[in-house]
Amino acid sequence: MLKQVAAGIAGQFGSNCEVVVHDLSRHPDHTIVAIENGHVSGRKVGDGASHVVMEQMQTNAQAPEDHLCYLTKTPDGKILKSSTVYIRNSKGKVSAIFSINYDISRLMMVEGAIHDLISTGETTPSEPEKIINVNDLLEDLIQQSVALVGKPVALMNKDDKVKAIQFLNQNGAFLVTKSGDKIARYFGISKYTLYSYIDAKQ
Repeated sequence: MLKQVAAGIAGQFGSNCEVVVHDLSRHPDHTIVAIENGHVSGRKVGDGASHVVMEQMQTNAQAPEDHLCYLTKTPDGKILKSSTVYIRNSKGKVSAIFSINYDISRLMMVEGAIHDLISTGETTPSEPEKIINVNDLLEDLIQQSVALVGKPVALMNKDDKVKAIQFLNQNGAFLVTKSGDKIARYFGISKYTLYSYIDAKQ
C-alpha cells in the first residue's frame, strides 16, 4: 500500500518530488524498499538509512512525532522541503518510515530574485538537515564526535575517546555494517578497547 501511495504522490507532484519508503525490519544498510524520483537525492531501492531512520532504529521510540515541512540538504547541494511520517503496524509499533522530499532549489532562486519585494524584515534561516546515505552518515557522525570533544584524535586522552565513542553509540553509529572496525582504526584503539569504552562510566 505504501508503495502505491508513494507512486501516487510522486505522479501528482512531478519529477522534483522524491517519495521514499523505509522498512525498519531490515538491516540499516538496506532499509529503502521503494523510492520514486530517486534522482532527487541520488538514492535507490536497497540503499541504507538516512539520519532520521537511524535515529528511530537506535532509540526505537514508541510514539515518535511526525516531522512535517522541514528543510533538508542533499550532498550535491539541493535544498529539499521534507516530511517524515512514522508508520505503525497492527501492534502500534513503528515498522516503516514514509518520507517526502520536494526539491525547492529553483523555487528558492526565484524567491531570492524577488526578496526585496516580499521581505518584511531580516530573519536568520536555519541550516537544513543533510540527507546522506548510511555510509556517509558514519563519517559525518565521526566528525561530529571529534567536534564534540574539541580536539583532533592525535591529542585525545582516554576520557576524550570515551566521550566521542559514547556519542557515536548513542547516535546509532554502530548500526552501520563494519562500523566498529572503522571507528577503532580512526581512534587508534583495538576492538576490545572500543567496546570497553562504550560501556565505560563517565
